[in-house]
Amino acid sequence: PVGPWATGKADWGSLGGLTGTRPVVDKYSITRYSEGEWRAHNKEIWDYTKTEQHRAYLIDWNGRQCLEQTQADVDRNQGYNTRRLNQREMGIMRWKCELERAIALAAEEISFMEEQRRRLKQAAAVLQMPESIAGECLERRTGRLDSELVRDEVEDELIKEVALCSEIRSIFSRTLKDVEMQLLEDHTAKQRLEYDWSDKRIAHELDALNYSLNTRSTILMFKPGAVTFPENQSTPEYWEHFTKETLLAGEATRQRSVALRGTLDAILMNSARDLRTQADRLELALNRKVACYEEVVKNLESELKQILLQLADVESLINALKAAIRKMDTPIKKVQTRLDNRLQRPRVENCRDPPHFGLVEEVNTIGDNVTVFQAQLGQAEASQEQMIIIRNVLEREIMLKKKTLEIDRDQIGAVRSHYPSATALSGH
Repeated sequence: PVGPWATGKADWGSLGGLTGTRPVVDKYSITRYSEGEWRAHNKEIWDYTKTEQHRAYLIDWNGRQCLEQTQADVDRNQGYNTRRLNQREMGIMRWKCELERAIALAAEEISFMEEQRRRLKQAAAVLQMPESIAGECLERRTGRLDSELVRDEVEDELIKEVALCSEIRSIFSRTLKDVEMQLLEDHTAKQRLEYDWSDKRIAHELDALNYSLNTRSTILMFKPGAVTFPENQSTPEYWEHFTKETLLAGEATRQRSVALRGTLDAILMNSARDLRTQADRLELALNRKVACYEEVVKNLESELKQILLQLADVESLINALKAAIRKMDTPIKKVQTRLDNRLQRPRVENCRDPPHFGLVEEVNTIGDNVTVFQAQLGQAEASQEQMIIIRNVLEREIMLKKKTLEIDRDQIGAVRSHYPSATALSGH
């Protein structure tokens, strides 16, 4: 039969008869080989089989050893790389935690700085009140009249308060610019930290995924080109240096922000203290001025009262003198009538006798008295005019002082009652 298991083939050739072993071909069979050839052929097959079996044994042993060694190497390398991935994951986690702490501190510092900026803006808004109060007080004091327009201590303190408010306003403006620039730096540093943290989060997730992979994972795939080294890959040293530099830059920015916050807090506290100190000095000067004006008004009113009393006495004296002068009319008429009657005496009877001299003396005396009365009356009337002038001057001065007192005590006192407290001036 012929089939795939048949190993023989027609291998007789023309040289077979030359060897002397050519089989005899007869009528019933064809002999192609000799018995020696048959035995040699069987031995060859046996040797070939043994050789191939030995070779197969060697190949099997070497293959199994290679499989075991390769599997052991693969397992060992996977174990090494898994531990390396675990260490790398923990290293990334450590720096990621450091970045999270730095981001939290940066966010806290930004919130503190935002609060300080709000305080500064609030203090700048409240500063408008002292400025307007001082300006209004100066404006109201221009309503003083005539001689009361004095450059006194109150006005000096008001001018100092206006200058202080202007200086503090300029300091607030410069500080607000510094705060806004520092806030921009804080936000920039925080964004840099967040970018680095985001990259490390992704790297940590990828390495954590790689660490969790095993031979039974369902997401294993061939990735051609995965063993290449990209040109933009960093070294571990540069990776660590970059993270440290980011953290150091963020911490330096935060320290500058903390220092600026301390400076800003000191500026707000010192400004509030200076404004309140100046306000207290102004209040003391104003109180002293009001007390002085009250005392002056009181003294002037007392003097006016005395002037009015003396004026009443002078008017009474004038009336008495005028009455006395009028009363002298009757005696002068009487004595003049007597003299005139005596001048009617005839001839020698019209002599200069003692009565006549007495009557003449009486006329002279009455005339002298009237002259004295008129002189006294003139002096009294002149005194009355001066006292009226003094009364007018006192009344005007009292009116001016009361006007000034009303401005300083009532109007300015009412305006300055709205002066903000130190807490409000510091931005709280």
